[in-house]
Amino acid sequence: MHISGKGAAEARQKILRLVGEYCDTYHRGVDEEGGKIPYAARVYDRAEMVNLVDSALEFWLTGGRYTEQFEKGLAAYIGVPYCTLVNSGSSANLLAFMTLTSPLLGERRILPGDEVITVAAGFPTTVSPIVQYGAVPVFVDVTLPQYNIDVAALEAALSVKTKAVMVAHTMGNPFDLKAVRNFCNAYDLWLIEDNCDALGAEYDFDGTVYKTGAVGDISTSSFYPPHHITMGEGGAVLTRDTMLHRIICSMRDWGRDCICPPGKDNVCGHRFDRQYGELPLGYDHKYVYAHFGYNLKATDMQAAVGVAQLEKLPSFVARRRANFERLYRALQPVSDKLILPEACAHSTPSPFGFLLTCREGVSRDRVVNYLESHGVQTRMLFAGNLIKHPCFDEMRRRGGGYRTVGDLPVTDRIMRDTFLVGVYPGLTDEMIDHIAKTVIGALQC
Repeated sequence: MHISGKGAAEARQKILRLVGEYCDTYHRGVDEEGGKIPYAARVYDRAEMVNLVDSALEFWLTGGRYTEQFEKGLAAYIGVPYCTLVNSGSSANLLAFMTLTSPLLGERRILPGDEVITVAAGFPTTVSPIVQYGAVPVFVDVTLPQYNIDVAALEAALSVKTKAVMVAHTMGNPFDLKAVRNFCNAYDLWLIEDNCDALGAEYDFDGTVYKTGAVGDISTSSFYPPHHITMGEGGAVLTRDTMLHRIICSMRDWGRDCICPPGKDNVCGHRFDRQYGELPLGYDHKYVYAHFGYNLKATDMQAAVGVAQLEKLPSFVARRRANFERLYRALQPVSDKLILPEACAHSTPSPFGFLLTCREGVSRDRVVNYLESHGVQTRMLFAGNLIKHPCFDEMRRRGGGYRTVGDLPVTDRIMRDTFLVGVYPGLTDEMIDHIAKTVIGALQC
């Protein structure tokens, strides 16, 4: 919807000019965390704020022209034909998984009781949809210092009930996509790439370089403030497959069968002349439901911010890599006390954070407390070991609901000994040097 008239257009341009000046004057464009060097934060300028107000003045609110522009832009960046904007990365993971439960997929659909291979060293919403649906997560260990799925354990995790692999690229470091993709192909399994922490990462698959998120059957992204780009809240589901895209759109939009975008009717030309299920012939297609779906849509205001952020993504990724390399070089002298992160072979990470694991005799608690008290923010590797958390108490007590391949010793070590510091693009060389100096200081005290 556009408000017409010369006066309205002139007023709009005046407002947007003033918004840009306001942002330049009163916003630094980088978050501060009470004087600490944050592990992650928003990085923005007048472009995001102007787009946001432009969308607000249009007052379309739900998905509109900015949503369409963002979806096309992100799909092109990743290198797939389809992108569907949603309200969060967690919703993206929910939608990606539930898409694979659709009856339209026939014998390949995931049913309650089927198994999905994943890891426990990660964020819970990679696993939550599996459990909530009644499928069975099968946890395999990860490797140090890559922090990604141990592909040597995939065969041991396989059973006649296995239907999919759903796993994340940890902290922007791609997992072994060739090994996992080949495994899925060999056993006719779905692959969901949780790409929420790895936007911009790349993987060389037999001489062809792909962006992470382009190799799986479905991939997900998150635009929460700490991530590579932000909308405040937001996420996306991407795929190459036309059928999967149809299901994704249906489940995101209440489960409806209709493909009409917001505010449009009868795009298919058959709104009132077809038979669906046991409904009367000609029942309004806008109210025909093919799935038990959700409302996971984002607003056009979120997408407006995302459009501006997407233009900055290549420079954000480049800065993250530069910060990572600078910190890596600075911490080499203490690699006898801390395990430094390592990229997966054939990959170029897009770092979310800088993971460090304390070697034997070094206390993570002591190091982390020192860093926090000296102005450097830290975080754990998310859940550490998800199955140790209270959300798994009931399943542990009754038995069943999940299984593990072995005892997950590396996952447990990450739970005990691993932490991360930031490399996000708002950090300057001086900040990175201060982080390194403080880490070294923590090991000397």
